[in-house]
Amino acid sequence: MNKKPQLQRGLESRHITLMSLGAAIGVGLFLGSAGAIQLAGPAILIAYALGGIVIFIIMRALGEMAVENPVAGSFSRYAKDYLGPLAGFITGWNYWFLWIVTCMAEITAVGIYMQLWFPSSPKWMWALAALVIMAIVNLIAVKTFGEFEFWFAFIKIFAIIAMIVVGLGIILFGIGNGGIAVGFSNLWSHDGFMPNGIKGIFMSLPIVMFAYLGVEMIGITAGEAKNPKKVIPHAIDTVLWRILIFYIGALTVIMSIYPWNEINTNNSPFVLMFDQIGIRYAAGIINFVVLTAALSSCNSGIFSTGRMLFNLAEQNQAPAIFKKVGRGGVPTLAILASTFVLLLGVVLNYFVPEKVFTWLTSISTFGAIWTWMIILISQIKSRKSLSKTQISKLSYKAFWYPFGSYFAIAFLLLVVVLMGIFPDTQIALIVGPIWILTLVILYFAKYNKA
Repeated sequence: MNKKPQLQRGLESRHITLMSLGAAIGVGLFLGSAGAIQLAGPAILIAYALGGIVIFIIMRALGEMAVENPVAGSFSRYAKDYLGPLAGFITGWNYWFLWIVTCMAEITAVGIYMQLWFPSSPKWMWALAALVIMAIVNLIAVKTFGEFEFWFAFIKIFAIIAMIVVGLGIILFGIGNGGIAVGFSNLWSHDGFMPNGIKGIFMSLPIVMFAYLGVEMIGITAGEAKNPKKVIPHAIDTVLWRILIFYIGALTVIMSIYPWNEINTNNSPFVLMFDQIGIRYAAGIINFVVLTAALSSCNSGIFSTGRMLFNLAEQNQAPAIFKKVGRGGVPTLAILASTFVLLLGVVLNYFVPEKVFTWLTSISTFGAIWTWMIILISQIKSRKSLSKTQISKLSYKAFWYPFGSYFAIAFLLLVVVLMGIFPDTQIALIVGPIWILTLVILYFAKYNKA
């Protein structure tokens, strides 16, 4: 009798380790950091550090559950198990939605980036090509997805390391600056380290947290990791120091060389850095890196949405057809369905103003905050359901429990309040709750008996 195809455990340690880092390094750092710097000045370093600590607490909470129960769908399954089927339903579909929204922006962005090199070419051609290629990558086998994501992440990491090394050369030895060392004085010379006060740090938090969107994808990979009890803890434990090096290190170097008030959203801070030492093709180099960041996000998004649909179908919270696993050990129809919706999104993007990209990132951040909150609450409920003996046998525990979990929840609620205060992000508090309400109605209308 033929055995029913199942998801492959084809993701190795190097795949998940690089994916966990690549997920937290994207357009939010390469381009979005400029807007955050304008709001908080050099004090943006505090915002990224605080956000990084909260993300680390969230990831340890997820890791505690994922190591003990490594399943596809991850936090959606945990939400169902510990908070009830409605919570699992909303969380799964919400995560699918947030990645669809994110991918719509990223796929369309690919077309924009390619126009730097091919200015007369139509954007839709590149957007469509990116979508088709990434869908094929995801359909072949999970190991193929892992390889692409590994190299995408490697390119981003190499670019940041190169920028930090070059920047330190300018700061300490004056390379590219006539031998005159720049030093670190720009961090406090222009209206101080905190030019806009505590308010500036608070204002920057929604942008900062968007930059971390995707790091929770480590949990999604648990169902296809070869050795989840070893791989998942290693990937999570290295997240914090990587964030410190790549986010805080890179931004410290940038703001030491360029006064924070000279950095604007019209240029990537990374382009400014390479221009400083006379690299003629700085814009092209960074455009390539940002292009890979967009493709990486698209690749991860198709992976995540496909697995989430598969998991929802397994729990009878989505059409059963999405449970089908192809020969390559991937959820073929779930991936195709997500790709089709993304194709519709690319087409629709031609008929809406560019302001929508800001709205899309805000809506994605709302979806991410919901996911992170559910992870924390599920972990609290999970821990309370265990006996002292069971707790002592946990091989990987949440950080600073229970105070860390409650602190992270309070922090996320603060970010939601801040999103409601500032006009550019208010749209997320309209679309987000409407989507959640729609899911509640759908659940009781169709899936309540599942």
